[in-house]
Amino acid sequence: TWSPSELPMICSFRGAVPQGLVLELGETVQILEKCEGKCFSLLQGIFPANYIHLKKAIVSNRGQYETVVPLEDSVVTEVTATLQEWAVLWKQLYVVRHKVDLFYKLRHVMNELIDLRRQLLSGHLTQDQVREVKRHLTVRLDWGNEHLGLDLVPRKDFEVVDSDQISVSDLYKMVRNLWEIPLMLFCCRCNNENEWCQIHENIIRKSSTKYTAPSSNYGKCLRVCFSGEKSSVSPVVNVAMCLLSFSAGDIRNDLYLTLEKGDFERGGKSVQKNIEVTMYVLYADGEILKDCISLGSGEPSRSAYHSFVLYHNNSPRWGEIIKLPIPIDRFRGSHLRFEFRHCSTKDKGEKKLFGFAFTPLMRDDGTTLSDDIHELYVYKCDENSTFNNHALYLGLPCCKEDYNGCPNIPSSLIFQRSTKESFSVSTQLSSTKLTQNVDLLALLKWKAYPDRVMDILGRLRHVSGEEIVKFLQDILDTLFVVLDDNTEKYGLLVFQSLVFIINLLRDSKYFHFRPVMDTYIQKHFAGALAYKELIRCLKWYMDRSAELVRQDHIQEAMRALEYLFKFIVQSRILYSRATCGMEEEQFRSSIQELFQSIRFVLSLDSRSSETLIFTQAALLNSFPAIFDELLQMFTVQEVAEFVRGTLGSMPSTVHIGQSMDVVKLQSIARTVDSRLFSFSESRRILLPVVLHHIHLHLRQQKELLICSGILSSIFSIIKTSSLEGDVVEEVEMMVESLLDVLLQTLLTIMSKSQSQEAVRGQRCPQLSDLKNFSFGQQGEYVSCLLSLLRQMSDTHFQHLLDNFQSKDELKEFLLKIFCVFRNLMKMSVFPRDWMVWNSYFSLAVLFINQPSLQLENATPAKRKKILDKYGDMRVMMAYELFSMWQNLGEHKIHFIPGMIGPFLGVTLVPQPEVRNIMIPIFHDMMDWEQRKNGNFKQVEAELIDKLDSLVSEGKGDENYRELFSLTQLFGPYPSLLEKIEQETWRETGISFVTSVTRLMERLLDYRYLTAAGGTKFMCTESNFYKSEINKEEMYIRYIHKLCDMHLQAENYTEAAFTLLLYCELLQWEDRPLREFLHYPSQSEWQRKEGLCRKIIHYFNKGKSWEFGIPLCRELAMQYENLYDYQSLSWIRKMEATYYDNIMEQQRLEPEFFRVGFYGRKFPFFLRNKEYVCRGHDYERLEAFQQRMLSEFPQAIAMQHPNHPDDSILQCDAQYLQIYAVTPIPDNIDVLQMDRVPDRIKSFYRVNNIRKFRYDRPFHKGPKDKDNEFKSLWIERTTLTLTHSLPGISRWFEVERRELVEVSPLENAIQVVENKNQELRTLISQYQHKQMHGNINLLSMCLNGVIDAAVNGGIARYQEAFFDKDYITKHPGDAEKITQLKELMQEQVLLFLGLAVHEKFVHPEMRPLHKKLIDQFQMMRSSLYHVSCSVTNVSVLSSPQASPSTSSLSSTHSAPSQMINSAPSSARGKNGWTQMGVNGNCRHPFTLSALSSYWVKFHLH
Repeated sequence: TWSPSELPMICSFRGAVPQGLVLELGETVQILEKCEGKCFSLLQGIFPANYIHLKKAIVSNRGQYETVVPLEDSVVTEVTATLQEWAVLWKQLYVVRHKVDLFYKLRHVMNELIDLRRQLLSGHLTQDQVREVKRHLTVRLDWGNEHLGLDLVPRKDFEVVDSDQISVSDLYKMVRNLWEIPLMLFCCRCNNENEWCQIHENIIRKSSTKYTAPSSNYGKCLRVCFSGEKSSVSPVVNVAMCLLSFSAGDIRNDLYLTLEKGDFERGGKSVQKNIEVTMYVLYADGEILKDCISLGSGEPSRSAYHSFVLYHNNSPRWGEIIKLPIPIDRFRGSHLRFEFRHCSTKDKGEKKLFGFAFTPLMRDDGTTLSDDIHELYVYKCDENSTFNNHALYLGLPCCKEDYNGCPNIPSSLIFQRSTKESFSVSTQLSSTKLTQNVDLLALLKWKAYPDRVMDILGRLRHVSGEEIVKFLQDILDTLFVVLDDNTEKYGLLVFQSLVFIINLLRDSKYFHFRPVMDTYIQKHFAGALAYKELIRCLKWYMDRSAELVRQDHIQEAMRALEYLFKFIVQSRILYSRATCGMEEEQFRSSIQELFQSIRFVLSLDSRSSETLIFTQAALLNSFPAIFDELLQMFTVQEVAEFVRGTLGSMPSTVHIGQSMDVVKLQSIARTVDSRLFSFSESRRILLPVVLHHIHLHLRQQKELLICSGILSSIFSIIKTSSLEGDVVEEVEMMVESLLDVLLQTLLTIMSKSQSQEAVRGQRCPQLSDLKNFSFGQQGEYVSCLLSLLRQMSDTHFQHLLDNFQSKDELKEFLLKIFCVFRNLMKMSVFPRDWMVWNSYFSLAVLFINQPSLQLENATPAKRKKILDKYGDMRVMMAYELFSMWQNLGEHKIHFIPGMIGPFLGVTLVPQPEVRNIMIPIFHDMMDWEQRKNGNFKQVEAELIDKLDSLVSEGKGDENYRELFSLTQLFGPYPSLLEKIEQETWRETGISFVTSVTRLMERLLDYRYLTAAGGTKFMCTESNFYKSEINKEEMYIRYIHKLCDMHLQAENYTEAAFTLLLYCELLQWEDRPLREFLHYPSQSEWQRKEGLCRKIIHYFNKGKSWEFGIPLCRELAMQYENLYDYQSLSWIRKMEATYYDNIMEQQRLEPEFFRVGFYGRKFPFFLRNKEYVCRGHDYERLEAFQQRMLSEFPQAIAMQHPNHPDDSILQCDAQYLQIYAVTPIPDNIDVLQMDRVPDRIKSFYRVNNIRKFRYDRPFHKGPKDKDNEFKSLWIERTTLTLTHSLPGISRWFEVERRELVEVSPLENAIQVVENKNQELRTLISQYQHKQMHGNINLLSMCLNGVIDAAVNGGIARYQEAFFDKDYITKHPGDAEKITQLKELMQEQVLLFLGLAVHEKFVHPEMRPLHKKLIDQFQMMRSSLYHVSCSVTNVSVLSSPQASPSTSSLSSTHSAPSQMINSAPSSARGKNGWTQMGVNGNCRHPFTLSALSSYWVKFHLH
């Protein structure tokens, strides 16, 4: 026996042994036994043990849906499964043209995943490296899943979350966060050097469009690119402007200096200077301080700074920041010197000094350089100037303020100021020991000013925040020392100062100093007695809140509540340590009294006092922050009681304003999110009051978004707690308080949402489509409801049912919950008057049909996961639905026909077992209606209507066509047909099932065609409704659908024929017709008139005027009967225009193509059938073949016209057999009339055609190498269609095919006859001037006939059929031989063609005409010999004739164009034959004879 393990395949196994299990490389199997080198799998099969690699695994969820989980990192497992899933989809990308780029990107990502997975499995990474690798893995997994359209996976710490281990609310938030728009990085390019110093400000303030982000969703991370071809740019390093980022106890003394700008003179130069600034830090003795200049993180410290150079710019703007970490002991007496040099463009190394500026770091009064912009004086100097004696310039004023302090400056100094030049820098000091504020110095040295302590404390508010946070520890120490010195005198002022400092840290600018404050309280605070005074002052403020009009100080104290309690608790801890816990009761009592004051403030009616509202809001905002401090001194239950009493003191929502509603709920939300609420002991105390307030708000539909957030947090906490302990009591409280109001809230939200969607005319999004789902209130409350239902046990449900006082209450509750879930699955308004069980059935149907459960649409990996864990939930629900239907008994009749549509929707699910479970329900419906009404007309009508609607919407599959007639495959239920056959009404039932089955076939065919965008075979759909189920309205609807599709494809003739079907249903009567489709309410006469006009218009656009003329006549007769002469005039003019168009406009004769669809891969209605298609204008065989192959890209084009055998008909493939066919006109009379213009004949040659011909030449018996015409037979296939072309489609199916063989002699007769007819037609057209100007057609035809005759075409026929041996062997062909002789002699018609050609030929074409005359003379001679030879042969072949031989030879083979399948026409009977030579081959064919014959021809 083998313990269950998971085994990944390391080699594919084809399973070519009995009971062998086919496995692919990488697949995973679970083994149950191992015996003699073979493994037995849970999948019931064997395979070699050495084909697998053993991995340890555990089996979870044991039972029907157990899952084997490998004992490895879950991220590795996910990567493995994902790569296997991607591999299939990745290959498919290659064949999709617009996704080839994604194919290569995905390949790169897959290789990266494999490499990262290998690193993770190596086991040689540190924890930080493992986290980094996992981060890279999950980013790539999510990227690939998103681009492949797969599910995005919610994660926690890089691992896929288990939906069973978290609440639905948390899962919802994770999924919602997956779709949040990420922050974007964007790149700005600055091409103007003058803008470089302001680029950061321009980006932040959006003062220039070129620095604008591509969208509003951009982050704070900016990448700035600086480029300049001629500028010398020093390396730009990001300098962290963390001027105030230090912790308590840190010592800093950094001066941040910014080179702002300069204004310099040109100095006699023709161009502006290239200015470089060099800066030094010098001590009082003139020594340059080493390594006191830092350009930023990662850059080494240096003793001198050199700015970048702006090309030819006398007013540079640098904006460069430099950090000066100067030691404190060197700060006093030090100064900065800035030297200005011009850099030569010719000599890169030449830099010429022309000036300098300086500034001391500390003033004479001991204050440091102020944080401001300083405009420094520029002093002239040159390279010869020396700075060794710094005293020479330190006595000079450095700036305007310094100049005011020393007005008497001698003019004989070595350095002279340049009055027109200036240089500006700005400074920012970050120091914990040096300050610029006098008041702050006074506070820190308060003992030196005992009489000014109160004033000093009061002036603390005027000290800048930067100075306070820099000296935070010193200030706090000073304040508590002052408090201990004289509590009564200074207590309130110290309290106010402390509140001011605490609130200062609430400012976002100083928020990062809160850790400094925390560190101080924990490690440096020493005020053991301070808690008493702090509690007293805080309570004093709260007690006065009802009296004071101005409550600014009270509100500030409320905002500082968190840190005040930190100081109180830490002070009490210090005191307790020092005194071994003395005065514990007094402390507890003072805290309780303080909470009484808090409750008093919150209970005050603030509706009439805006000031009091702000006080209460400040208190509520700060209140949850004190819980953790209280937990240090009190038990969880005691703190929970404090909080419950406080929250309970708040007035209900009906007594306070909306603004306080929000604040109150935010305070409750922070309470729920606090550590206090995570304890089960405190949660049982707090939950009732929290639920009370939530319940009130939900009842009144107020602040729903905040309430949903609170509920989500509660459910998340309870779900987490349920994994560790019992939460039955808490869930019970939530069910009693929330379930009903949650349902009501969801119904209200859904109703509003649907109303808004209806106004916008948009369809509501489906819940399953998370990407399009509106993540708002609805989503939040859905997750809350699901979380609650998921937490409920059977006991909770039973208690819920027991609490209903009556059936009406239970009914109302069930209606609510059914309605909510129905709306979730099908976002539509639920009728409130439906019965409860009707709602149940609707909910069950929607559950089965919801997109998220359609496993057929999921990837194989996802489908396997769902089936392994849950099974197919659609089958389970189908059994429940069937069971409930059976329990209805005689009440089933109440659900007929209302539930036919929903139940039919279930059968559309492509799951055989679900379908087979549902089919017997339709038998029940038919049986119950038969019992009640004696028929099942309602079921029949509703079923047909719903089938038409559902299948047209894209539901159902190919197997659905046999749904009602299939034998049962699964389950204990017989098929519908089997059950009907046992009924007394089986005849009508079987007829109905047959009709419905055929309807489904037509509907599925129609859907396939509309999906393919074609109109090829749609005529059967509309005819079905008319002929079989007598659904005239559906018939008319599909007529218009087909017409619209024809119009989109510009098939105007077919659109006209389609619309004519509806027109033929109408009569010329005044019967009123209701509004239908796009037709208004009107009389039947008016509708038929409008249809006729539209049809005539379409025939006109399709150039099928002959079809429109009868309709014009029909309308004209109606107008004449009504004496509507205006309309009659219009229609007669229209008819006349059509006649003109027929004679004047050029129309192309379309080609016709026969298409055979062979193989089982074709749709049912095409499979192994053949059609004839009317081609488009200018469309030839090659273009048509390409069009068909593009519509069926998987099809294989057959290269021969032979009928396929069974191997092709039954194969799982697609074969297309396409070839051109020749139309066989029905109206022969028109085509035989010689004087009918060819433009008229052309129409009848290719219209109203139902029969087509295809000729395939072949050789019967041995092929004669010398003359192939002797054995050349023709296999002629005649195809008869179901309808004539053109019609309501360009395609019609072949109804019948006939095959005959044409002998070589018969083929020769037809070839010559066709060529004669072609020539005869052309001569007639030119003679009657039907063709003008261009005589090329006649030239080519004459040349083809004469050249073929001269080069041996006629001679080959002579050798083949006028030979003595042939006549002897085929005595029955004598009449045909004579016919061929007459046709060959009839080619003397050529001289008439030459006469016409001579009349119209262009002078430049005279040489061609002369050549034709010469060749005709040769042809005449040949025809003479043929005639004589044939006469002799005929005589010899007669019984009286004596045998003789005739030598007929030719050195040329018959041209290939003589063997064709061109259409044949009957030879003319009048005119041409009488004018022919009638076998007289001795007539002299001269030009004069041609002329005489031309005169006779013309006169005739």
